[in-house]
Amino acid sequence: MRGDIHFYAPGLKGYKTSEYSSADARRFVSVSVTGGACALQCDHCHGRVLQGMTPLAEGRSLFAVAQEAASRGAQGLLISGGSDKRGRVPLLRHVPDMKRVRRELGLTLRVHPGLPDEETAAALGEVDLDGAMLDIIGAPETIRDVYHLEVPVSEYEAVLERLDRHRVPIVPHIVLGLHYGKMLGEWKALEMIRRHQPKLLVLVILMPLYGTSMAGVVPPPLPEIEEFFLAARKAFPDVPVALGCARPVGPQKSAIDRLAVDAGFDGIAYPAEGVVSYARDQGRIPLFHDACCGVNW
Repeated sequence: MRGDIHFYAPGLKGYKTSEYSSADARRFVSVSVTGGACALQCDHCHGRVLQGMTPLAEGRSLFAVAQEAASRGAQGLLISGGSDKRGRVPLLRHVPDMKRVRRELGLTLRVHPGLPDEETAAALGEVDLDGAMLDIIGAPETIRDVYHLEVPVSEYEAVLERLDRHRVPIVPHIVLGLHYGKMLGEWKALEMIRRHQPKLLVLVILMPLYGTSMAGVVPPPLPEIEEFFLAARKAFPDVPVALGCARPVGPQKSAIDRLAVDAGFDGIAYPAEGVVSYARDQGRIPLFHDACCGVNW
């Protein structure tokens, strides 16, 4: 297997191995428009992911935050935040600022929209986004018990259709083991995504976080992960597939990363120690980016 493989280190956290470290964590900045607040408090997160982001202070505009980030060398922003009770991240009121950021600062923009309604999807379609990143869930039990949402599985496909129709580049994520470590709706999620044309498919693995309801959960076993990796690669031969930020730490992370290389993935975020060399040994040419998966400056 030959060809390029991209390694990513977005500025969500400090990252360094003997093979690769982020050159400048300020190059790609993550902003939460809700600070640390999230109405859902999903069992696997409890809002902890938001804690690593720059909070948008009350009374401050998104454009002002972007302008300050650009003055410090930022080339791109991830605009994220907590969800409301319907699974929507409140991005609509920030769309005018997003347009200004693209027009006046030229920054690359990614968003986490959650489950955007028609009005939000249409507005995002006017921004010239690099991509909209959203978890696609294929099991009603997971939507209800983990995300604490009362929406059908069909709403996730409706969101994909909505964003597609408004020409928003979609970057769907599938979380393997999201249902308390069990593979439940992942295959259905893959099936739904196949009916659309994503810019990039990102797979992540449940990462048990301290202080959450899943702190002690055991992620899926490696053979199940490998099977899904291979199936995803086969399902999207012409679409880049990447291993995203979240996955278990320690020896399991290294094993998972090697499975991604073996499956022919196009990119890996925060690669484990030794994985860059492993990819080289497989004939892959490593390229490095201080940004989210798929953002290639």
